[in-house]
Amino acid sequence: MDFKYIDKIKELIQVVEVEERESMGKATEILVQAIMSKNSIFSFGASHAGILSEELYYRAGGLVVINPVFARSLMLDTTPITYTSQMERLVGYGTTLAKKTLIKQGDVVIVHSVSGRNPVSIEFAIESKKKGATIICITNLSYSKTVSSRHPSGKNLYEVSDLVIDNHGEKGDACVEIDGVDQKVSPTSTVIAATIMNSIVAETVQELTNKGMNPPPIFYSANIDGGDELNREVFNEYKDVIHYQY
Repeated sequence: MDFKYIDKIKELIQVVEVEERESMGKATEILVQAIMSKNSIFSFGASHAGILSEELYYRAGGLVVINPVFARSLMLDTTPITYTSQMERLVGYGTTLAKKTLIKQGDVVIVHSVSGRNPVSIEFAIESKKKGATIICITNLSYSKTVSSRHPSGKNLYEVSDLVIDNHGEKGDACVEIDGVDQKVSPTSTVIAATIMNSIVAETVQELTNKGMNPPPIFYSANIDGGDELNREVFNEYKDVIHYQY
């Protein structure tokens, strides 16, 4: 049996490692500076793109200071699920979400959108930048440059972001060709985005440690002895930039 998807993912990771090394390095520098300055980091994505935000927060080995931005109508447990597609295209919704999120000058906002064409992500980035945040986007540049924006500005996400990281996926995201079927299967964006961001997190923690921050603001496993106590200490130290613990 030939597992084509695994081969494709390995190929894409190698491409990202080479082509996005500089951008990922810049993203690491941005996160390090934000953490050392006691600023917050936010992560946002709509529908399946929002899986990255779930990946990045409140888990062992992750950065405590990454705050997910979840909107009930954009999450995958919404019924009917087709409603999420309508909401991510609703002009004004992304602006409203960003306005109610506690983003301030000096914060960092990570926005994940494969096509980068829908208003909710574009507006979230624009409004966050107005608040003084630095915008890092993960998108598919070759895909995004071939589709028109659904936002009145005519711009896609990569055009309103401060730093762009390309996931180097295929148009439409799915990557495996099936004999006799026009539509490809098995999307790559979730795996690649998680690889990109977990790589950046690891380098960020290393850089913070190199700069004398010990312990760095990372979660310990709650399933090891002493994990809960260590996590409470970290929460207390960074409580001013954590917005998901009340």
